[in-house]
Amino acid sequence: MPTTNASTTHQASPVTSQQSTPSPWLMLALATVGFAVNFWAWALLSPLGPVLRDSGTLGELSASQLSLMVAVPVIVGSVGRIPVGALTDKYGGRVMFVVISLVTVIPVLFIGYFGQSSYGALLVGGFFLGIAGTSFAVGVPFVNSWFPPARRGLAVGIFGAGMGGTAISALTTVKLYTNVNDTAPFMICAIALLIFSVVAWMWMRDAPGRTAPTASLISRVTANAKLPITWQASVLYAVAFGGYVAFSVYLPVYLKVAYQLSPSDAATRMAGFVVLAVIMRPVGGWLADRFGPIPVLSAGFGVVVIAAGFASGTPVLEHVGTAAFLAMAAALGCGTGATFALIAKSTDPARVGGVTGLVGAAGGLGGFVPPLLMGFIYGQTKSYSIGLWLLSATAAAALVLTLTIVRRTEESSVKGKATE
Repeated sequence: MPTTNASTTHQASPVTSQQSTPSPWLMLALATVGFAVNFWAWALLSPLGPVLRDSGTLGELSASQLSLMVAVPVIVGSVGRIPVGALTDKYGGRVMFVVISLVTVIPVLFIGYFGQSSYGALLVGGFFLGIAGTSFAVGVPFVNSWFPPARRGLAVGIFGAGMGGTAISALTTVKLYTNVNDTAPFMICAIALLIFSVVAWMWMRDAPGRTAPTASLISRVTANAKLPITWQASVLYAVAFGGYVAFSVYLPVYLKVAYQLSPSDAATRMAGFVVLAVIMRPVGGWLADRFGPIPVLSAGFGVVVIAAGFASGTPVLEHVGTAAFLAMAAALGCGTGATFALIAKSTDPARVGGVTGLVGAAGGLGGFVPPLLMGFIYGQTKSYSIGLWLLSATAAAALVLTLTIVRRTEESSVKGKATE
């Protein structure tokens, strides 16, 4: 695909390997663990939303206030991926993983020991907790640089399985909060972040031959934003990953209200949704390596169209409703993996970090809007059906985009590389 102004925007200097070349699979494993631990921190507030509302600790909270509380870390983590992705291109994944993880310790401990005193304090803590969500824009270019093009879809898909950190939060946060004390989930997560920071500094290494751009941050972000694949992948990822994030943060609230489940049962079922989506993410990357990103994305969005429309009728949860939500989890997981296989296939490696930051931001923003919209719609209508129908319609639009404009962009990129 075209790479205008590449000579001026992406001047680069070689970055030498710090030690003998380690195994790419070890680097992938470390990056995935780091992503999971940071996403665990990023999702700490979501499972506690219903608990805090029922306990009255923060006063009487409306559905919109609860939605805002769990959505604030999402918006910060999403927008922050833009500069963090560009900084990763500049300084490398090793340094940025350590920095992000250490900085995240501060809001985690603040919420655990001070932030639960008021709704305002919790919003402040949640704002800075969003830093953890930027770790995605660190890991994708880091992993991408360690693998050849034919394996990048699978490798980035495996890394993306680290989003299962939200499942760790779903399975442990409420239980630790109620059975141990209200600081336990935050203290344990902070310790995990510190341990990973030490391990990352000692054993992570950037890929040999990595090049660091010398152009300014703003010029690189601007140049990457102008690439057709950037805005196209942003739309697709906003639907795929945004749908996943929206469910992972709002599903406990939805299940409690729509099906009268206990907070613990709702959090456990949400964890099942997350685990399946996590498993299917590397599967989506592998399928995209084998059959191409377009067929995988098309199939995934088609499943979401049908399943979301079916779930809008609030079917019986056992078997029927559960099947609809699990089908969406599998489809959204595949879609997230296939999206970054598409980016790896259509983007200059020197731009992957910057493009990833922009696309990752779009995905996070896609997860920020639905919880607020669902809370508002429910507050006005006492029904979630409209919100699920909107998801179905959005997935249908993404399906059309994939089969038309995105397909042409991918084909032109492949032809351009073949002629180089």
